[in-house]
Amino acid sequence: MDPYAMESEKLLRSARDRSADTEFHLPLPAGYEKGSTKYVVVVGTVMSGLGKGIFSSSLARCLQDKGLTIAPIKLEGYLNIDSGTLNPFRHGEVFVLDDGAECDMDLGTYERALDIDLTRLNFVTSGQIYRRVLDRERTGGYLGRDVQMIPHVTGEVMNRLRELAVASRADVVFVEIGGTVGDVENAYLIEAMRQLAFEEGPHSVCFVALTYVMEPPTLGEQKSKPAQLGVRELMERGIQPHIIACRAQNPVHREVREKIALFSNVPPERVFSMHDCESVYQIPEMLRGAGYDRAVCEYFELGDRLDENAERQARDRWNEYTTRLRSVSRQVSIGVTGKYTSVRDAYASIIKAFEHAGVWLGANVQIRWVDTTDITLDSAEAELEGLHGIVTPGAFGSRGAEGKIACVHHARTSGLPLLGICYGFQMAVIEFARDVCGLDDANSTEIDPDCAHPVIGILPDQKKIRQFGGTMRLGGYDIEVAPGTLAARMFGERTRMRFRHRYEVDPQYVERLEAAGMRFSGRTVRDDIRNILELPQSTHPFFIGTQAHPELTSRPLRPSPMFLGLVHAALGRAYPGESFDLVYPAEEAASRQENPA
Repeated sequence: MDPYAMESEKLLRSARDRSADTEFHLPLPAGYEKGSTKYVVVVGTVMSGLGKGIFSSSLARCLQDKGLTIAPIKLEGYLNIDSGTLNPFRHGEVFVLDDGAECDMDLGTYERALDIDLTRLNFVTSGQIYRRVLDRERTGGYLGRDVQMIPHVTGEVMNRLRELAVASRADVVFVEIGGTVGDVENAYLIEAMRQLAFEEGPHSVCFVALTYVMEPPTLGEQKSKPAQLGVRELMERGIQPHIIACRAQNPVHREVREKIALFSNVPPERVFSMHDCESVYQIPEMLRGAGYDRAVCEYFELGDRLDENAERQARDRWNEYTTRLRSVSRQVSIGVTGKYTSVRDAYASIIKAFEHAGVWLGANVQIRWVDTTDITLDSAEAELEGLHGIVTPGAFGSRGAEGKIACVHHARTSGLPLLGICYGFQMAVIEFARDVCGLDDANSTEIDPDCAHPVIGILPDQKKIRQFGGTMRLGGYDIEVAPGTLAARMFGERTRMRFRHRYEVDPQYVERLEAAGMRFSGRTVRDDIRNILELPQSTHPFFIGTQAHPELTSRPLRPSPMFLGLVHAALGRAYPGESFDLVYPAEEAASRQENPA
């Protein structure tokens, strides 16, 4: 044979052999061992909005309490690369992680339940998957093969799960698939989970179907047919659920659970009721009582990894919180002055932060939603009447801005406790510059690019950016706190906060604002951006703002100091003459260092 032909045949055979390596699956990430990490896959049926995130995070909490290392991951079917460009009216709040990833609000649910900081590895969209597949194809990563949904796209999904397993060294990875099993965009995600179970081997992947048991008022009985059909559709895709969680308003009757078990091939003892309860913080204990955690551990054969002492201590800490939750004795009314107030999910983390602070202080925080779109300086007092405090949250654009400034003005001049967050922080600067510093035309260049006094201007590194999505100042930054300030009481000398913004206080106005009485008590160490402002408590009981989003890092057992301060000040206004002690966690820690005994 011609030597040239022989060499060509050799190269072709080599390429064919190497191509066969990717026929079945993508190469495993370095350090990954099949079967070592366990996976709980939670899939919704019947309809969305059943609380898969709350259920999954609560079950994950139960396993974490047993001493297991847990890593959650959310798989979203939409083609966006992340959640950064999604409208709050359509998709709720954008939750920002410490590494700057803009995610679905369910990531906040996981961080709060597990009390851990997640990363961009914990959030996957179809846009990310397809981008990685196409980038690999463009660089010859598939060795000339035709790139297909199977094995390449489904293989990339499995690859992301395994990368997370290696990075987190998790005993159990919790996989939540957004939407429901019938959604077209989720079909390949569900197929990837089927392949994952096949590749990982027996007792490595536990499928949990979250379904819905209807109870129409006109019938007066629970109906299981939609649940049966939803689970059947999952089975038609090649997945046999191991556990079924039945969402319902009331406890699901035994007969209904037995019928679902019969039609789904799931043992009756693994078909559980997940009915409404007084608080989402009671769900972990409800799941334990029903035996969810035991069923998962038995399926995975994890008995040798469990720590009973750790579980006992963790349950005691959590139950102490739920006990305090049930024993709150006072009530305060706090307004959220924003423009997305018709969609509660747009402020999900703020709602949770109030819950955490309220339980800590023994108060039930009643939130009043105040739409600032049409509020003026003349109407602000009437709109805020009866409130014991307000929070002015983050936003973008000009709509509702003047209404927020009017609310800030009323709070400052009347002594109403106020917390300004991100955009609210900027509105507080504008209001102070106008009314106290005499800069009548003070504004933000986001609202009025031609204003005479741009006290809020775009960050220098943002001026040349023209692309939306992932381009803001995002994620966690270390903040240096000025001594002798309210912020120092809250945080000590230094803290870390999360950001999502393009604009800042213009440095050339800082001296003038501080000369008039506003104190910038926190700044970013790295780039000297003013990130916390306050008024002296000698002139106002509680007036503080931050360019950051403190609600994102509030946890049930570690409430946000800023929300603690606002609720505490609101209690003082709601119950004048009574004393309410508050020792911030930073003060308590400093006291322990000074007095070790």
